[in-house]
Amino acid sequence: MTLTDQPSPATSAGAVLSNELRATASATPAEALARLESRPEGLSSQAAAARRRRCGLNQIARAGPPSIWRELWTRTRNPLNALLIALAALSWVLSDARAALVIAAMVILSVALGFIQEHRSNAAAAKLAGMVRTLASVRRPGAREAFIEIPIQQLVPGDVVRLSAGDMVPADVRLIETKDLFVNQSALTGESLPAEKHAEIIGSSPADDFELPDMAFMGSHVVSGYGLAVVAATGERTHFGRLARKVVAAKGQTSFDKGVNGVVWMMIWMIGVMTPAVFLINGLTKGDWLEALLFAVSVAVGLTPEMLPMIVTVNLSQGALAMSRKKVIVKRLNAIQDFGAMDVLCTDKTGTLTQDKVVLKLHLNVQGHDDDSVQKYAYLNSRFQTGLKNLLDVAVLEHAEHEGPVRASGYRKIDEVPFDFQRRRLSVVLEDKTGGRILICKGAVEEVLAVCSRYRIGDREGALDPSHLARAHEVSAKLNGDGFRIVAVAVKEAPDTGHAFSVADEKALTLVGYVGFLDPPKESAGPALARLSQAGVTVKILTGDNDLVTRKICRDVGLAPERIILGSEVEALDDKALGELADTAQVFAKVSPEQKARVIGALRARGHVVGFLGDGINDGPGLKAADVGVSVDTAVDIAKESADIILLEKSLAVLQDGVLEGRRVFGNIIKYIRMGASSNFGNMFSVLGASLLLPFLPMAPIQVLTNNFLYDVSQTAIPTDRVDPDYLLKPRKWEIAGLLRFVLLIGPISSIFDYAAFAAMWFVFQAGTNPHLFQTGWFVESLLTQTLIIHVIRTAKIPFVQSRASLALTFTSLLVSAVAIALPFTWAGGALGFVPLPALYWPIVAAFLIAYAALTTLAKTWYVRRWGF
Repeated sequence: MTLTDQPSPATSAGAVLSNELRATASATPAEALARLESRPEGLSSQAAAARRRRCGLNQIARAGPPSIWRELWTRTRNPLNALLIALAALSWVLSDARAALVIAAMVILSVALGFIQEHRSNAAAAKLAGMVRTLASVRRPGAREAFIEIPIQQLVPGDVVRLSAGDMVPADVRLIETKDLFVNQSALTGESLPAEKHAEIIGSSPADDFELPDMAFMGSHVVSGYGLAVVAATGERTHFGRLARKVVAAKGQTSFDKGVNGVVWMMIWMIGVMTPAVFLINGLTKGDWLEALLFAVSVAVGLTPEMLPMIVTVNLSQGALAMSRKKVIVKRLNAIQDFGAMDVLCTDKTGTLTQDKVVLKLHLNVQGHDDDSVQKYAYLNSRFQTGLKNLLDVAVLEHAEHEGPVRASGYRKIDEVPFDFQRRRLSVVLEDKTGGRILICKGAVEEVLAVCSRYRIGDREGALDPSHLARAHEVSAKLNGDGFRIVAVAVKEAPDTGHAFSVADEKALTLVGYVGFLDPPKESAGPALARLSQAGVTVKILTGDNDLVTRKICRDVGLAPERIILGSEVEALDDKALGELADTAQVFAKVSPEQKARVIGALRARGHVVGFLGDGINDGPGLKAADVGVSVDTAVDIAKESADIILLEKSLAVLQDGVLEGRRVFGNIIKYIRMGASSNFGNMFSVLGASLLLPFLPMAPIQVLTNNFLYDVSQTAIPTDRVDPDYLLKPRKWEIAGLLRFVLLIGPISSIFDYAAFAAMWFVFQAGTNPHLFQTGWFVESLLTQTLIIHVIRTAKIPFVQSRASLALTFTSLLVSAVAIALPFTWAGGALGFVPLPALYWPIVAAFLIAYAALTTLAKTWYVRRWGF
């Protein structure tokens, strides 16, 4: 297949693409390279650039930056704006141009503010996303290094890439060299078990492309082993790319979306009940059906929380930007609320509780005495292994460099048995200058001891009997109890047998000793755990390390678990029993990736909102199982791709900042909902009563709209408001039942003072014969009380005394209040039907405001004590 023969992404027959892949898969490695016009040394930079111009970038269909028109349409398209636009059109048809213009102004204000903020957020998100890059290891002839790292988007067909444990497969590739290579294809096939891959053609061709043993596909990731492959298809020509085009727009609702929609439809239901009632009552009692219809339309607008989409967008966007300044990148915007609702955080201990800077401190023989030969064998193993070098390998190499390099020039690598998470060991086969061969195995103590039959101390060797095994476990346990991580080292002669070495050769080894590593606890871990606990987040440790090391580290950072649950115990429990245990246990040790996911699932089933912080290959299942997957920018590719939130620093302190920001964002959103729903519910009683009692409309339609518009202006600064520290102390979730309780309690209080204002206007100022004076008096009282109540409802504390609003919110409140007071005395007020108010009106309204604030504060205080805030 030549490059010009590749089917386009739009090719309707998927079989064509499948047939081309099968032809490449059925060819030998040399033939596959020839078909792709490549060679074992890879493509030159110039050849790769030329192919990139012809084939395009290696990227799949995904939701790119939206156009300006798309952003505007997204902001406009929601039930609230649709309702307002319909009401504006109705007002225009009924020849009420002023009402139509005011309603249109509300929609424009909401859409414009939301658009501006979302556009800025999209630009910032694109910039932040560029900070998290996924790289591929590619061979370039003439480069200083055998392999160089390039962004996966730069790959082209014919590139020769290296695959190691933890790598994402960067394209659809034909394997040309493998060593115990296992690939997880669950993202493509749903099969959780890894598939073994080979470079050789084995048996007949399977029916399913994903079962081709010598092909690996974009979207999968390497679990263990090593592979060399040539890129066969890139971008939308890959299987993953074809799937992505079908599902790129598919996105399920999050709990945050459901909560917002629940509030919206609750308010629309209130409007649906209220508007016809107002229309019928005014039409029947006053006889002017056109005026009644215009007033009902105005009431519907007044009850509509038209600023809700803008408030939500601005809060989430500002939260994402604020979190970015705290070294937290938000990949999924609504995850901010989930982050704030999180009450359980599951995390590994390495790099979170510890410094993630392992140092080699000990190299001991079987009896626990210093032995330089143990260091030598450990170094040779780490030096010649080609898989993903973990922190222990790095520590071995750095220690050798610091203490004086161990000579490795006299050895040549023959073969390797790569590390995997089942065996938890790795072996290399080396040949020295004399032609003698040795297999050096390094790994977890239990797993290495399981394949050893002898021991060596200096020049003396002997059979491993139970006493030696007991001594080995005693030394290991003592060091583990002191916080050391112990790795066993074993060797055996490995004569040339004419076959490749495999796991089967890891037997009858000779134990030479142990190397001990120390990963000191972070100084910040203890205080960070205490702050998370104060914030209502329970931290649970899920680690694959042994229980002794785990207990020591936990003790050093202030955790004192009564017992540590082992992976074997998790395996023996059913989901219900595991959930009960997981609720009370704090530390799990020696757990596998699947067991981590089970623990997380069990916690979620018991009603917890669970976050999981992971950065390793084995953290993928946990990241997917959690409500909020959190990773770090230094994580392996699969962890970064699976995460909702990425930390630029692996620290519980940084994580805590993100949690508190999520709660602050949700707090400001719920403020607007409480204010709007309470005000609307109270207005329902006021308007219904006034419509029944008065011989005229309590407020002209244009006055209702003006009142609502000014009230909306006063709330535009809510996203800048402070949130009380007490509110941030515990996780915050959507509670529609709690919101309804609050509205039912606080809403009618405003009606009490509306009726008091009606009585004052009717009996004190004799406004029963002067509708303009009555309407002016209620307009001013209504707007002042609504604006004042913002400051009462925004906090669980005493307003102005124990908690003060932000300067921006205070300014908009004062500005709108000043406009309300001055408007009746201006030409604009006259145009709206207002008249100047008598001097006695102002002290009466001031008394109403004081009494209203006091009564609402008392009711709110009782509510907080009864149900919380």
